[in-house]
Amino acid sequence: MITPADRISEVKEYYFSVKLKEIEKMRQAGIDVINLGIGNPDMPPAPEVLETLNRQASSPDNHGYQSYVGIPELRSAFAGWYKKYYNVSLNPGSEILPLIGSKEGIMHISMAFLNPGDGVLVPNPGYPTYSSVSKLVGAKIINYNLSENNGWLPDFEELEKQDLSSVKLMWINYPNMPTGANAAPGFFEKVIEFGKKHNILICNDNPYSFILNDKQRSILQVEGAKETALELNSLSKSHNMAGWRVGMVASSAEIISYILRVKSNMDSGMFKPLQLAAVKALELDSTWYESVNKQYLERRKLVWKIMDTLECSYDKNQTGMFVWAKISDKQKNGKELSDEILTKSHVFITPGFIFGDMGDKYIRISLCTNEKLLTEALNRIKKQILK
Repeated sequence: MITPADRISEVKEYYFSVKLKEIEKMRQAGIDVINLGIGNPDMPPAPEVLETLNRQASSPDNHGYQSYVGIPELRSAFAGWYKKYYNVSLNPGSEILPLIGSKEGIMHISMAFLNPGDGVLVPNPGYPTYSSVSKLVGAKIINYNLSENNGWLPDFEELEKQDLSSVKLMWINYPNMPTGANAAPGFFEKVIEFGKKHNILICNDNPYSFILNDKQRSILQVEGAKETALELNSLSKSHNMAGWRVGMVASSAEIISYILRVKSNMDSGMFKPLQLAAVKALELDSTWYESVNKQYLERRKLVWKIMDTLECSYDKNQTGMFVWAKISDKQKNGKELSDEILTKSHVFITPGFIFGDMGDKYIRISLCTNEKLLTEALNRIKKQILK
């Protein structure tokens, strides 16, 4: 009998992969399910981005293997984007590495810096991939709790009480997913100080900074941050290009070089027309982000109404493309509420437990659904509540 590697026993199939199959079965049975769970932008990229892709894909010279470090135009465009919106200076030749999506980067970073048994600080609640990738590389997960009472920020006093001698890497994610919390003033400075003190690589995952967020911030704005930190970013959410798989990691030349050793052995570069179209996306002015956010603002009002109908509490100052809300005391947990709504109203809402047990009493709704469907979802849930 052929058996899988031991590491497979450490991880399960991704929750959304399982849930999407369940929803598909319901649809095949004739049930019309509205999916409000996943942050999958439903709006297209800018027209000029699509035009660039079409034009460049027609060129016979653009279909070969590409550089492992991305074309110079893309690295320069990322550098210009960071300078314009984050006021961070990056050397496009050595401090930026384009990625096939930032999710890929989480694996590359973990493989480049973690040995089996090394400690990894992972937020709870937090993006499940931080934990699953840590398990795949044999690292030891050390969860740190984020609570609403602390603005969904790490409690450094509690962290300092722990044995951090084995910790090699810490994942942070601000603007935060799933909670929508923003980094408080001085937070990035504090986490850089923490990283330097304990010789921990701080990894900020930053794909949500343009969605319903007035001020873009980067951990690399902190003086000396590149000595102990890196930052992931992506065009998936900010430019409606999730399926294009265009991301990046930025840090010092030394840190980038370690990640490149892994990446260059795992892929053969991105399709050149796609990279050139990404350059065009990065060159868009602020009116692009304003137009996208205008639609998200209208959708968020409807999501708030859904949360009100479910008697949930939430912070209206959240950023990003989700609304994170605490369930009422009438409900046992977010999973039970999510399952009930799916069964009775045929609307899928993400239960917070998938992000860690600190999310057990929460649910999350995506803004990546048009107003017509959000209104239909609201009406279905209202009918269920009134029965």
